[in-house]
Amino acid sequence: MFKITGLDEAMKKLNDLQRKAEAINKQSVAVGEVLTPDFMLRHTPFGSADEMYQASGFKIETPEDFAAIPDEDWDAFIRSISSFADWKSMLNEAGKEWAAQKLGLK
Repeated sequence: MFKITGLDEAMKKLNDLQRKAEAINKQSVAVGEVLTPDFMLRHTPFGSADEMYQASGFKIETPEDFAAIPDEDWDAFIRSISSFADWKSMLNEAGKEWAAQKLGLK
């Protein structure tokens, strides 16, 4: 008969991961927090989301300014400065990376 060891430690890690995931699921996270400098440098020519906003050619000083930009125009800008097809794709990838880091998986 075989004895399996390490299950207690594995269960502890899984419970910790579940606790962290539940905490993340309850959060609302600002775009600027998800678009980390590391993410921006790996996926765009910019070191921050603010640099990207400034280079976009759009007036973005308030959330209302950003919301007023036509989606097609913003998506075209994102395609021109990254490998992402659109803003939603960029945010989804940034969100995945942010969550993986918060969960200690990265």
